[in-house]
Amino acid sequence: MTDPYRTLGPGYAGRRRPDPRVAAIIDEALGEARSVVNVGAGTGSYEPTDRRVLAVEPSPVMIAQRPPGSAPVVRAVAEHLPLPDGSFDAALAVLTVHHWTDPARGLAELRRVARRQVVLTWDQSVVSRFWLVADYLPEIAEAERSLPTCDYIAQQLGPAEVRPLPVPHDCTDGFLAAYWNRPYAYLDPAVRASISSLAKLDPDRVEQAMRRLAADLDSGRWQERHGRPDEPGSADVGYRLVTSLAP
Repeated sequence: MTDPYRTLGPGYAGRRRPDPRVAAIIDEALGEARSVVNVGAGTGSYEPTDRRVLAVEPSPVMIAQRPPGSAPVVRAVAEHLPLPDGSFDAALAVLTVHHWTDPARGLAELRRVARRQVVLTWDQSVVSRFWLVADYLPEIAEAERSLPTCDYIAQQLGPAEVRPLPVPHDCTDGFLAAYWNRPYAYLDPAVRASISSLAKLDPDRVEQAMRRLAADLDSGRWQERHGRPDEPGSADVGYRLVTSLAP
């Protein structure tokens, strides 16, 4: 079992802290489910504390960073869940489908083991317009062109609802577009190291892009295009919550 987080994962738990506003939206989507299997669970972000939870995660690097007292974890992949049919009320998958080797099979497994499925993903067409991608690193959009779209995920889980998940200006979870109005954060190598879309790019190319970003911030060019950094609010930067419409 190849573990990409041997290089991407160290220090992940400290920089990918669950945001309580995002957590509330996910918790609402789980509905009345009393038992949840969290597939691709990573360090345990967004696992509810008031329901019975089992985590499924293939990476020992990520498992080792799960906090004390977190849900029990099974080392396995989404495509082969070691669980009986219908053994959970809901299956949760947060920003993980893009790592699966066979998304269709993994999504079928979510349907097999749970009556309801909740998947947090993103719309590549929206993310490709995000300033970091569009202005500095279009390679991200190119690399993600073949990933399963949110519409594809909805079709596999169907019937399903797809709704935007707004990202607050001070989001504590450092995923790709979490710093949409905190551009200086991307200049920090430690921040970039816990964003797989950045960590998997050619480091020289990323450094070149970050030098351009730093220069644009210093000159005020970034501000002319995108406004004042740290302005409060929330934004739709492409994240989508796909929730099956269970009977």
